[in-house]
Amino acid sequence: MAISKNSTNHKRQIIGLGGGGFSCLGKTTPIDKYILSLAVQNPKVCFLPTASGDAETYINKFYQAFSMENCYMSHFSVFKSNHSNEFLLEQDIIYVGGGNTFNMLNLWSARGIDKVLKMAYEKGIILCGISAGSLCWFESGNTDSFGKMDKIDCLGFLPYSNSPHFNSESTRRPSFESLIQKKSIAGGYAVDENVALHFIDEELHKAVKEKEENSAYFISLENGTINEKIINPENIENNF
Repeated sequence: MAISKNSTNHKRQIIGLGGGGFSCLGKTTPIDKYILSLAVQNPKVCFLPTASGDAETYINKFYQAFSMENCYMSHFSVFKSNHSNEFLLEQDIIYVGGGNTFNMLNLWSARGIDKVLKMAYEKGIILCGISAGSLCWFESGNTDSFGKMDKIDCLGFLPYSNSPHFNSESTRRPSFESLIQKKSIAGGYAVDENVALHFIDEELHKAVKEKEENSAYFISLENGTINEKIINPENIENNF
C-alpha cells in the first residue's frame, strides 16, 4: 500500500469533542476552526459519517458548514464505497462523525479501515471527531450503542478511556465511574459538550471549550477510590 507524504506536520495529533461541532449548528464552530488552524493552509478535510450509517443529512451538513472555510472537502462512505481506503492517506484532516460507535468500529474492522487510520495517525494526518468520533480513538470507554450505557473497546491510539457528553446525559458519569471502579476500563477523560481535548503524541496538549461553564475531567482509581481531576479548558469562543 503506497503512502503519499502530503502533510508537513509529523506529530501524531487527535482532537476529540465531547459533543457539539458543526453538526449541531450547520456551520463550523470555534472548535472546528481550531482544528483547521492546526493543519496546513487550505487543508484537505475528509468526513467519515460511518457511525450514522453514512446519513445523507449528516454529509450535507458537513459540506454546508465547511464550504465557508478555506479547505478542500470530501467524505468517505463505507456503504457506497465512494473511495478506496488509501484515499484517507491523502488527507490532512480526517473528521469522524457521531452515531453508533459499536457499529462503526465493526465496519471499519471488516473493511480494514482501522488499519489505514492507524497508518494515517502515524503519518501525522490530524484525526478528530465528535462523540463516537472522539471515543473511537481511545483504548475504551462507555457508550449507549447497545441500548444501555456499557463498556466498549476501541482503537487504542490513545492509552486512556473516554466518555463524551458528560454533562448532558445523566447515565454517563455513574456508568463511567463504575467501570473504572471495577477496573473494567482504565482511567481516562470525561468531556462535556462543546469541549475538546487535543492530544499530541498520546499526551494531552490542550483542552479548549466554547462555553464558559463546560469542562473536562480526568477520572482515575486511587487506592480503591474514584478520583476526579478537573481540567480547565481554554475558552476559544471568541478566538475564531
